Amino acid sequence: MTDRAIRILIAKPGLDGHDRGAKVIARALRDAGFEVIYTGLRQTPEMIAEAALQEDVDVVGLSILSGAHQTLVPVIRQTMNAHDLADVPLILGGIIPEQDHAEMAQAGVEAIFGPGTSTADIVTTIRRIVAERGEPTA
Repeated sequence: MTDRAIRILIAKPGLDGHDRGAKVIARALRDAGFEVIYTGLRQTPEMIAEAALQEDVDVVGLSILSGAHQTLVPVIRQTMNAHDLADVPLILGGIIPEQDHAEMAQAGVEAIFGPGTSTADIVTTIRRIVAERGEPTA
């Protein structure tokens, strides 16, 4: 393992215009020693995959509050795979009903963080996911 910081891309796909939660998580991850790349609002699957590729990230985190996760997440995973990013874990935060969690896992999501999840739990989970791949754990 190396000592370099975990690089994570935080993206807001689709038309959801609420980014306060994504910014809070981005700041918490930065404060925990992560290198955070925040793409901003209204990102397309192609924009997310391109940014992940260009930034050579260890993890892609999506923030979705619009209810469009069932449509957006599979397309984002497929687009990432097409960009040779199949090995980059995809995590999801936002309002994701419990009954959709299995579908999101089938679409390639490795962790889901709902409202009220502590930032410490998010940091720990991301570190675990990355460590399981033998990647940096700083």
